[in-house]
Amino acid sequence: QLHLTTSEKNELARSLEMVRNQLQEKEKKEHQDALTEANQKNEVEIEACHEKISSLEHFISSQKLEIEHLKSNKEQLNNSLKEANQALGELLKTKVR
Repeated sequence: QLHLTTSEKNELARSLEMVRNQLQEKEKKEHQDALTEANQKNEVEIEACHEKISSLEHFISSQKLEIEHLKSNKEQLNNSLKEANQALGELLKTKVR
């Protein structure tokens, strides 16, 4: 009887150890799956951020070009205004004479 009980006890201990190992493996797998999912979400977010940065850089670049274009137009208008003022000055001088 004692031998039988000891044998059952050993069998139960082995079963318990197997269940513990399976539970640990399951927990590890669940943890790994959660990490993998979190990493995938992070990768998607990072890619979205890269696209946003690229879009903003393109926008900034186009704005810089627009600023240069406006500066050039302003300079041309200032030159035209100077020429018009000079011509007006000349006309006024000739009119006074």
